[in-house]
Formats: sequence, structure tokens, C-alpha cells
Amino acid sequence: MQAIKAICTILLVISSLIVIVSVLLQSGETSGLGAIAGGAETFFGKNKAKSYEGKLALATKIGACVFITMSLIIAAISR
Repeated sequence: MQAIKAICTILLVISSLIVIVSVLLQSGETSGLGAIAGGAETFFGKNKAKSYEGKLALATKIGACVFITMSLIIAAISR
């Protein structure tokens, strides 16, 4: 049981570092008034999943899911 807890703790630390780094590397969503009129929808906005920001967003989502899952597993094991 201690081995599983140690592995989950290591995965928790790694996923937390991934979430921290990926959130800090993302640019802000400061599109201003152009977003109201639809000006933010450009060619690069349509292909966002293939861009650097899209990959960072995916890394953030995956890291957050792993973080939450490992937190719940550690909490269940520690009972």
C-alpha cells in the first residue's frame, strides 16, 4: 500500500508542476473590444488546437485531471 501511495504522490507532484508551468506560459485573454464584434476570430483562432497555445491548454487540462485524480486516490488511501 505504501508503494501505491508513493507512486501517486510522485505523480501528484509532477502533475502539479505541469499545471503550474503550463498556466504560467499561457498568454492572457486580453482581446479587448474586438472580441465583442467577432474580431478575435481569425485564421489562427480557428486552428488553435494545432498551435503552441492549444498544446499548452491541452497540457493544462490533462495535468489538472491527473492532479485531481491523484489527490482523490491519495485521500482514499490515507483513510
